[in-house]
Amino acid sequence: MGDWLKTPPGLLLQAWEEEQFDETVADIFGYHALQLGCGPIDALRTNRMPHRWHARSPDEPAGPAIAFATDFAALPFGANSLDLVALPHTLELAADPHATLREVERVLVPEGRVIVCGLNPASLWGLRQRRARLYRHLGGGELYLPGPSELINYWRLRDWLRLLGFEVESSRFGLYRPAVRSEAWLQRCRWMDELGERWWPIFGAAYFVVAVKRVRGMRLLPADWKRRPAMAAAPRPVAGRISRTGKKSNP
Repeated sequence: MGDWLKTPPGLLLQAWEEEQFDETVADIFGYHALQLGCGPIDALRTNRMPHRWHARSPDEPAGPAIAFATDFAALPFGANSLDLVALPHTLELAADPHATLREVERVLVPEGRVIVCGLNPASLWGLRQRRARLYRHLGGGELYLPGPSELINYWRLRDWLRLLGFEVESSRFGLYRPAVRSEAWLQRCRWMDELGERWWPIFGAAYFVVAVKRVRGMRLLPADWKRRPAMAAAPRPVAGRISRTGKKSNP
């Protein structure tokens, strides 16, 4: 992923994602924040939490800004201990993305946030990636996007989040330019970003999702609630009826 981000489309993607992260994490408060993977992208640089870490997977190269290496499906944090977890392309590069997301849910505090950034298979970039995979199976061709695993569909990601108790707070798409490698052609097609954002917003090359961990509250009843004596009804006076002769009679 790091080498691909140095290419013209990779630099374009990194610039768009860092802009989204800078705008979003600046308004998320707490004490502990964690970024998993994707060393070239600094997802927490505008966040103001006092404790911020950047972790990498064991097979990812080390970097000066990376604090430690860990298995993303077994994080070295206690349950309900982190306020924010950023996942820039972490799920699509993980061996078991659902296990990684489940572990993120474990370490997040109630009302904590997870930010997922990924490549959209329902885009021009995703279409070229599928064609490249087909040609590669036939004996030739070069992949356009990085990563050995399949791209995660946006709607599938929402289903995973919902099953784990997350509520999607916001989502956005970006980069509607065609899947070309030339920087000149990418700049010539920049007008497609504004057009795509207006007319086909869910077909951007990348998606950016912010979700909140919701914990539903409940009210516990006492153990002896059925054995409590019922309250006796207070006596009420019954008004008598007056007959036509003017005498009061009991009902």
